[in-house]
Amino acid sequence: MIHRKAGSLFLLVAMLALGAGFSRAASLFESVVMPGKLIQDHAKYEGECQRCHEPFDKLAQQRLCVDCHKDVAADIAAGKGYHGRIQPKPCRDCHTDHKGRDAKIVFLDEARFDHRHTDYVLRGKHGDEKLRCAACHAPGKKHRDTPTRCEDCHAKHDVHRGALGKDCGQCHVEKSWNEVDFDHDSTKFPLLGKHLKAECKSCHKDTRFQATPRQCSACHARDDKHKGSLGQKCESCHNERSWKATRFDHDRDTKFLLKGKHEAAKCSGCHTGKVFKKDVATSCVGCHRKNDSHKGRYGERCETCHAEKAWKELTFDHGRDTKFRLLGKHNTAKCDTCHTGPLYQQKLQTACHSCHEKDDKHRGQEGKECDKCHNESNWKEARFDHATARFPLLGMHLRTECGKCHATPAFKDAPKDCVGCHAKNDIHKRTLGGKCETCHNARDWRVWDFNHNRLTEFPLDGAHKGKKVTCASCHKSPEPPAPKIAQTCVSCHQREDVHESSLGPNCDRCHSTQNWRDLLPGVGR
Repeated sequence: MIHRKAGSLFLLVAMLALGAGFSRAASLFESVVMPGKLIQDHAKYEGECQRCHEPFDKLAQQRLCVDCHKDVAADIAAGKGYHGRIQPKPCRDCHTDHKGRDAKIVFLDEARFDHRHTDYVLRGKHGDEKLRCAACHAPGKKHRDTPTRCEDCHAKHDVHRGALGKDCGQCHVEKSWNEVDFDHDSTKFPLLGKHLKAECKSCHKDTRFQATPRQCSACHARDDKHKGSLGQKCESCHNERSWKATRFDHDRDTKFLLKGKHEAAKCSGCHTGKVFKKDVATSCVGCHRKNDSHKGRYGERCETCHAEKAWKELTFDHGRDTKFRLLGKHNTAKCDTCHTGPLYQQKLQTACHSCHEKDDKHRGQEGKECDKCHNESNWKEARFDHATARFPLLGMHLRTECGKCHATPAFKDAPKDCVGCHAKNDIHKRTLGGKCETCHNARDWRVWDFNHNRLTEFPLDGAHKGKKVTCASCHKSPEPPAPKIAQTCVSCHQREDVHESSLGPNCDRCHSTQNWRDLLPGVGR
């Protein structure tokens, strides 16, 4: 039956086409086969079926729909909005036409509609069953054009008067407009300690939150017992847990460690002005200039000698901290005895004569190495080793006082020969020369050990060894210079020569040293 009707229609169209133009025939055919009137919004397209239909191609209808409804096409392509989120299916499944001008082709069950299929999920108060769609969707406007920003509906509720922008969701939640869920840590002022429990209005006096100052003094000026003298960086010492608790560690947070008396000192003792605006001097003289009994002569590095434990307690160790150890009288001497000028500008010489030149009674004869003889215990006490000199002390010289030989402190002027000191003891009256040490020694002046036989070319024997023969018997000329004594007999016995030199000078041919009168054996008379 259906095929017969279709065939009849086709035949009718063919007959009309033969009798009239094709265009008119097609229009006449569409009007004949159209199932009913289009809705009011599509009425203008009632004579243009090709806008929504292609002959013999039902699948083309979907493409033609979205070609016209570009906003829906954009949602489907982007996967957003109601049409972009629901399961894909042909438009005609939900929206049919040709039902008359007043027909509604959009069916919306507000009571059962699931808003999760849209870009705006209903939460909190927005999902309340008592809230009607009309509260947000204005009559006569498409649902898709309904604004989603808070301010579009709640502008009249904005007590901040737009000062905090239009993103109300940063603080407010859908559960209740008066309930705030703002993350203060996302600002430049995270809430810590007591600030977490403080009411917003405690700091935000009005609703213009962006202009709220972040300095402690803005809220706690009345709590500042320093009265602003320590500046406005309260957080350097105080913390949010308790205003009275401080976290400032002078040793950790500054370059000046507090030790000794400094640890117990009050802040105002050094910080007399605004602590963060006025740099506090860290040198000792910055605070203790009035305590400097040296009047600045020793510079400003007081810590070299003084300690924080007590100003009068010294830590300077001359032996450890310098190259000059203080021993003996040096250890009890006052600093300014040697340090007469600025301590760090005056480089002192460590040689004895640099300080004791006026005490040098040797008039520089002994050089500048005073410590070879003198020590720090007593300047007048000497420990000179005479053995290192050109005149080592032996025998009685060891017990002789220095002044016996050294008449003056010019020690090098002291005589080195015996007669320099013992001329009055020379019973030979210089007849035996000045080399007393040839016969005498330092053990005792009266003891002598000269060996005439070994040390001269004239051995003493016979009567020459007798007690009656003294040195002066032969050595009669004084020094200097002493003539060399002749070793011939006649040089001493000329007057005893009974031969009156007739037998020559060689007396020892007949006579011996035993007795002048006795002749040698074999010699006739």
